[in-house]
Amino acid sequence: ADYSNVLSALQDATKAAAAGDALSCFDAQSRLHSALNHNFGGSAGNWLVPALQQTCRNTHRLAVQADEAASVEAGGRNDHSRLQGAVTLLQESFSKTLNDRKEFDPRAPLDENGSKKAGVLFIVNQLFAMYFRLNTLRLCKNLVRPVESRNLHTSGKTGEMVTYRYFVGRLNMFEDQYDEAEGNLDYALRHCHKAAIKNKRLILTYLVPVKLLRGRLPTTHLLQKYSLHEFVPLVEGIRTGDLRTFNDGLLKYQNLFITRGTYLLLEKCKTVCYRNLFKRVHLIIGKTQIHLDSVSKAFKWLGMAIDHDEVECILANLIFKGYVRGYISHGMKTLVLSKRDPFPKTAVIAGR
Repeated sequence: ADYSNVLSALQDATKAAAAGDALSCFDAQSRLHSALNHNFGGSAGNWLVPALQQTCRNTHRLAVQADEAASVEAGGRNDHSRLQGAVTLLQESFSKTLNDRKEFDPRAPLDENGSKKAGVLFIVNQLFAMYFRLNTLRLCKNLVRPVESRNLHTSGKTGEMVTYRYFVGRLNMFEDQYDEAEGNLDYALRHCHKAAIKNKRLILTYLVPVKLLRGRLPTTHLLQKYSLHEFVPLVEGIRTGDLRTFNDGLLKYQNLFITRGTYLLLEKCKTVCYRNLFKRVHLIIGKTQIHLDSVSKAFKWLGMAIDHDEVECILANLIFKGYVRGYISHGMKTLVLSKRDPFPKTAVIAGR
């Protein structure tokens, strides 16, 4: 095989990097990546997989740096054109690794007889990161289907499988598939290296909102250990049914949650907060029939004065979702609770 094009492009990229020229460096890296893709497709076995993986990583990073440099020159406007070009290069790498006909054995060494599928998961994770940055999440399905149909996500290096589950869990979350999101993010957290505190914190920034929606509250120790202070008022608000504390926390960290893409999910957690507020009112009154005046007073005490119609609307929604068992007597303006388990935990955990 002729690697002269690869080496020539590598030399150009190295010179551009030394000169601090991000744009020229990415152009050279693109030529290098294209040449390596060509050679990789014609090579025997999978001994070139580590080189291709590192090339994919470099192309991704240099594309981001080149776009940032170009945005400075353009007065702050970033069109991500280099990153989009890098996606095309990585998609070609993904295709060449996935379509190898040799059977993949994750325990086999990298040699001239191995399967190129050994490089799939690493490249998929790089593409996931790029798609999320470009906000083209619809393209993620083009990676998930072929990978999972071949069970490539269940074999390979632990770090690659953890990263894959993290991204798929985030994708599930954005698609309102909370069962799947919790399962994938839980897997990522459990199998993440114990010393990788930063990565665990990243996983928890998405796992905690999913857990909150299902009524599973993290401990104060966990939030402190991973410096997740933004969730403290939300957890406290849900635990005690204190809507004021919950809303204040949501408002305080609104920009952070919007940036992460978790704001709307956390807004949905208010339903669990409502449920716990009504439960506290029920425990204080000690009756299964609660006049809506009592509920309105609780809202007023929290600084959220609302009328009976709004209270009925909130209750109707909770009853419909199964968070509260009972019915509303509109004429009597009374909430009539079931005598048996009026606030079932299973409904919250099921995330109806």
